[in-house]
Amino acid sequence: MARDLSYKAVMSRRKEIMEKALGMDYSEFIRSPLAFDYEGMMEKVGYSLERVRAIQSEVGVGNTPLLELRNITELVRRTSRPGMGARILVKDEAANPSGSFKDRRASVSVYHAKVHGYRGVLAATSGNYGAAVASQAAIRGLDCIIVQETFDSRHVGQPEIVEKSRKCEAFGAEVVQLTVGPELFYVALMLLEETGFFNASLYSPFGIAGIETLGYEIAQQCRERYGKDPAYVVVTHAGGGNVTGTARGLRKAGALKTKVIGASVDLTGLHMASDTDFNRKSFTTGHTGFGVPFATWPDRTDVPRNAARPLRYMDRYVLVTQGEVFYVTQALAEVEGLERGPAGNTSLAAAIALARELPQDELVVVQETEYTGAGKHPQAQLNFAKQNGVIVRRGDPRENVPGKVIVIPEEFSQLHVTEFPMEKLRKSYLKNAVERTGVKEVTPEDVKFLAEDSRQTEDEVASYLEQLGVKVLGKA
Repeated sequence: MARDLSYKAVMSRRKEIMEKALGMDYSEFIRSPLAFDYEGMMEKVGYSLERVRAIQSEVGVGNTPLLELRNITELVRRTSRPGMGARILVKDEAANPSGSFKDRRASVSVYHAKVHGYRGVLAATSGNYGAAVASQAAIRGLDCIIVQETFDSRHVGQPEIVEKSRKCEAFGAEVVQLTVGPELFYVALMLLEETGFFNASLYSPFGIAGIETLGYEIAQQCRERYGKDPAYVVVTHAGGGNVTGTARGLRKAGALKTKVIGASVDLTGLHMASDTDFNRKSFTTGHTGFGVPFATWPDRTDVPRNAARPLRYMDRYVLVTQGEVFYVTQALAEVEGLERGPAGNTSLAAAIALARELPQDELVVVQETEYTGAGKHPQAQLNFAKQNGVIVRRGDPRENVPGKVIVIPEEFSQLHVTEFPMEKLRKSYLKNAVERTGVKEVTPEDVKFLAEDSRQTEDEVASYLEQLGVKVLGKA
């Protein structure tokens, strides 16, 4: 009998498809509509940190250089109060095989697929992760399919996404290109069911375990060279895996006082699934269109429970403008001689402003760089923005209007960050948890899980749930 491939039918089979494509039964971790055993799920990966490092070493992933940005640090100190301006370091993840930290994420998933007899791997992504999965699949001798949201309804794609498609194909992957809309998850599920491939999801425990080595290396390298842990590690925040894996690695290294700060490009007002907005956003990842929704409800993914839980680990969340990231991309090339892509430069733009908060003997680590290519260059991105009616000019970056005006700073001193209130994210998360599950009452176990998942006290969680009209059982 032929499979029913209608949207409704495929989506109704998604739990079965996802679990078969990961070889993991998520039901053993679920405790209630709200709560699940997060650490138990992470341990189910079955690979220790040491084993993950060995897997990555086999394929040239990890042990990337930690570079001191001496010239940028000097510019920070010139624009700071006397005695202020922490040393800025950058983890050069562009040294990985496909040119980004995503190789760490892909390495464990592809290795696991190989040893468990899967013929190929599939990933749904418009970003660097596709290239990473394709690269690792090529090394391990597996077939690879990358499903990308590439075009608007005119079949026009952003230069950066088109560049990433090219790179995936260069590694031998089959790239399925889609227009913006809800079909990405549907097509990925349909192909997983048809091929029997492993789901190399961004959000599986395998992917997060692969990033832990990055945080661990940062702590090790800072101690070896400077005799101390970094005060801040600044992480470009999108879907939450980068923050989660890096923070877990820092904790495993014992860097418990290091603050993990998420940074995103402020694209407030643009809808990521909007055909009109799709080509007006300039940045395909590392922006608020992913950063806020995934922080406030992580389980909007292609796995039953997302292993990327950024609110568990993020100490602060800061925003930078499009123009500031373009400015810093050029500054990094001209001042430090490093030409790198836009995602890592999002956290670098934030790190420059954050370093001014700290004394000169402290360390601020920018947790990643990424490769660059023709479609990722500021020139290509800015020209494309102009073609789509966006005004590009020099001035005060605070005058940036997402999708309408990109303002390139005139001076280094204009680089700044805007704080996104963590309390707002936490309350939004709790509200989403209630609305999406439809719960009317919660148990003490539910409250404990929600408190851990959002880094609040159980009393804070219980109080806010009661404000939402939810009955808290077992409360005196």
